Amino acid sequence: MTSKIIIEANQISKHFERKIALSSLSFTIYQGERVALIGSSGAGKTTLLNTIAGLVTLESGTLIIDEKPLSQYKSGKIFAKKVGVIRQQFDLIGPLAVVHNVLAGKLSEWGFFKSLLSLVIPQEKDAAAKALTRVGLANKLYERTTNLSGGEQQRVALARLIVQNPEIILADEPVASLDPARAEDILTMLTKLVTEENQTLIASMHSVEYARKFFTRIIALKNGGLFFDLPTEKVTDDMLTNLYQIKEQE
Repeated sequence: MTSKIIIEANQISKHFERKIALSSLSFTIYQGERVALIGSSGAGKTTLLNTIAGLVTLESGTLIIDEKPLSQYKSGKIFAKKVGVIRQQFDLIGPLAVVHNVLAGKLSEWGFFKSLLSLVIPQEKDAAAKALTRVGLANKLYERTTNLSGGEQQRVALARLIVQNPEIILADEPVASLDPARAEDILTMLTKLVTEENQTLIASMHSVEYARKFFTRIIALKNGGLFFDLPTEKVTDDMLTNLYQIKEQE
């Protein structure tokens, strides 16, 4: 792991109506780290990921991506090389062939006409084929995406990220819709890919077991605030019990 700081959050806050989504969060993440975000529903995990992805505007505080404030990333092409997202819904277009969904990882680089042409004649097909080979779907290039299983569709989403090749991957409950065997398969593949490329992975995880098994660091959120931020091996069962304990009164 390098010592390069890839994400720095300084007192970031966000409210939705009267609900606190993020409350004065501060943390630093280094390139190559695998960070799991855990906490109860509504703790702020998805909001934090969407904030890093530039989809949610902060009310206060600063968020720095690779030494540059998030607000200063004006080019989608440049930002797409910094941050990529994978979700539990996969964000794939079912009726399209797999190759087109994989090459969607290139759309930020291509101009309008190349993107349009690629829907008829896939451009940079070799890149898609290589990515699919890495995720074990070499024979699915022209398969209709909707015909694939949930686990295969998530592999297509991983292949799309390989083609995009961002420095940071944000995964929002990436295996929540999969059965345990396929979930472990996807997490094994995802963590292997990011380790090989020295990418930074930040994932919200419903399963504490998966967080402990596949990630090197765990950030726990509670009511929008930082509950703990520790190397995985230092997270105790008592800490987890306290994190998920339901408050008797507000």
